[in-house]
Amino acid sequence: MEVESEKSGSDGKVWSFCRMPFWQTTHTPSSSSSSSSMSYNMHNVHQQNQNNLQSVDRSGQHSSTTVLSVAKSLLPTKRRLRLDPTNKLYFPYEPGKQVRSAIAIGNTCKSHVAFKFQTTAPKSCYMRPPGGVLAPGESIIATVFKFVEPPENNEKPIDQKSKVKFKIMSLKVQGEIDYVPELFDEQRDQVAIEQILRVIFVDLERPSPALDKLKRMLAEADAALEVRQKPPEEKGPRVAGEGLVIDEWKERRERYLAQQQVEGVDSV
Repeated sequence: MEVESEKSGSDGKVWSFCRMPFWQTTHTPSSSSSSSSMSYNMHNVHQQNQNNLQSVDRSGQHSSTTVLSVAKSLLPTKRRLRLDPTNKLYFPYEPGKQVRSAIAIGNTCKSHVAFKFQTTAPKSCYMRPPGGVLAPGESIIATVFKFVEPPENNEKPIDQKSKVKFKIMSLKVQGEIDYVPELFDEQRDQVAIEQILRVIFVDLERPSPALDKLKRMLAEADAALEVRQKPPEEKGPRVAGEGLVIDEWKERRERYLAQQQVEGVDSV
């Protein structure tokens, strides 16, 4: 009897378990939550992939810009000006005196180009002219003035060195305009450094090709300066005052008035 009761009890448990509907099991909420978490994770993965792609695009653009800038820096700069001498300024060595050097500057572009001098010693050096605007193909000879410091420790002229340097900058401009130094400040991005010039001293007592060339260029610079300072020749009749023309008719009028005065005296 006890065995039968135990069997009936176990059968009741089994039957009660079988009567429970399968959709009331405890696994249903967990499946819904797992599906929602899976969709959320997939959304995060998609968003992360998009962010990675955008970062890759930005890094690619930055790298391409960096490569272009590096390539431009490696390419040789196209010169707008032709300089003679190319990278040196020769000065006669005369300690305690102000000496001169000269440099020819020519425009090699098809447009007008402005140039400007700069120096590391503005108190003891200056340029004439300090800047200007050159037409296509135009060239000038600029004069550079420098005070030569006396030697230290009894150095010889050939051993005397100068730390002063000069810089020539260029800027393309639109047409023929008046030169003002502010041009290089307003268009700083378009300014190009043409050359850094070092100072070289030459001995006046030792003839050399550099000294002969310096003397010749200084003579040309002085002649060009004299031409620029000379007033332009007047063409046609000379004008004095407001519209008074001085030419032959004035002399004729003076002779006529003098003759009238003589005839008046005779009649009296």
